[in-house]
Amino acid sequence: MVKPTQLGHINIRVKDLARSEEFYTDVLGLEVTHRRETILFLSTNDLSHELAISPLGDGASGPDNNRVGTNHNAWLMGSFDDLRQMYRRLKEKNVEVLRIRQNACSMGIYFADPDGNENEVYYETPDARYREGGWQGEFPEKLEEVTA
Repeated sequence: MVKPTQLGHINIRVKDLARSEEFYTDVLGLEVTHRRETILFLSTNDLSHELAISPLGDGASGPDNNRVGTNHNAWLMGSFDDLRQMYRRLKEKNVEVLRIRQNACSMGIYFADPDGNENEVYYETPDARYREGGWQGEFPEKLEEVTA
């Protein structure tokens, strides 16, 4: 069967393009790879982009948790220490941490961008298999270690 190799990018709509650019570059460390008048492209690596941002203007309504749509965008961190450092950066930048969730094989920190689009930064153990009947271990670090 033919299928995609992975999710290539996401495209979100925001009120203020400059404000969102500052958030995603300053807080998450993404780099602008290309810009046009009506869209901005950002990446964490050598891809053309993983995130595209399109402005709607100040009159646009924000995300609505009671409507069908994206719940959050998840950004994989390279190590547990990177996750811990990102937690500190979120706090330093006065970004509200909505919740921290620990699963059997991953830990995620959830927060929203200035328009309320929810994001997660997470670390997943290298041997994790999120398939039924797969990896059944425990996450080696404890939730408290992220905020320490």
